[in-house]
Amino acid sequence: MIPTVVWGTGNVGRAAIRAVAAHPALTLTHVLVHHPAKVGRDAGELGGLGRPLGVDATDDVEAVLAARPRAVVYAASGDIRPDDALADVVRALHAGAVVVTPSLYPLYDPRNAPPEFRDPVLKAIAEGGGALFASGVDPGWGNDVLPLLISGLGSTVDAVRCQEIFDYSTYDQEDSVRSLVGMGLPMDHQPPMLIEGVPTMVWGGQVRLMARALGVELDGIRETCARRPLERTVETASMGTFEAGTQGAVRFEVQGVVDGVPRIVIEHVTRIHPSCAPDWPTPPDGVGAHRVVIEGRPRIEVTVEASDEDGNRSAGGNATAVGRLVGAVDWLVEAGPGLYDALDVPLRPAVGRLGTTAGRSTG
Repeated sequence: MIPTVVWGTGNVGRAAIRAVAAHPALTLTHVLVHHPAKVGRDAGELGGLGRPLGVDATDDVEAVLAARPRAVVYAASGDIRPDDALADVVRALHAGAVVVTPSLYPLYDPRNAPPEFRDPVLKAIAEGGGALFASGVDPGWGNDVLPLLISGLGSTVDAVRCQEIFDYSTYDQEDSVRSLVGMGLPMDHQPPMLIEGVPTMVWGGQVRLMARALGVELDGIRETCARRPLERTVETASMGTFEAGTQGAVRFEVQGVVDGVPRIVIEHVTRIHPSCAPDWPTPPDGVGAHRVVIEGRPRIEVTVEASDEDGNRSAGGNATAVGRLVGAVDWLVEAGPGLYDALDVPLRPAVGRLGTTAGRSTG
């Protein structure tokens, strides 16, 4: 059994607790939290399992890492605190842990990561003997292993398109929805996530990763972005009121260009209500889905719908992203020290988990 820490208990961390508890090769030993109100609470409660796991949450990072955990699922946000997230991960690597995380998007494609991100990680791995695998939460598999797998079914491939199409009113992270993406804010407000260059900074690594796997050279990466206002005021169950005239939908693309043509595209279509931008792509049921389209011969389209936490589609997407990461831990332990990407780490069957409901932990 691999002693494993879950660091953070937000949208991703809740799913991580459940995934670690269910994995036959892992044992949950510690849960790290930031908020004082969570200290001392049982991991099973924080993970929404409905039963105790016998592991109380703590905010003592030093003590947890001093115990030399074999693995760390780093689930704390890196969106607005990238330097802090990097520092946390480096500490865990220095302690010799295998670390999996969605929080360091510059390291989705380590070969092209900025030196200020890559170099401290490589140094910590060399000194501590740990390993790192970073994969997206949007979810990562939808922008790398799934489209690459599906592309292999075609005789000819003209373009690869990866779509996330979501109603963000189901997303339990109001700061991100309003402040980062700009939903409910005036149309003349510039949301940080939509500043020119930011989408490429976040998703460009996955475009480059797919290009490398497909054996093509990119001319470069370019972006498109469109925004639509709400035509009427809407009420949401979790985030309150979004006023008419404020931003209600966003559609952007990060395009990998080959010989002047967009050939590898990651597209996000995000709404706060289905009535906004109805002419844009929609999921089959109007709530949320991830879709891969291989343009070519034959044309192939695969749509994935996941739900969790009482049918929430956003929670389902988070859970699949976590499943990819947690499912890689035992492989990384066997592989040894290194900085890995999605092309290195296989997506494997759920061996030992079919028909089981596990809750393994040690106090």
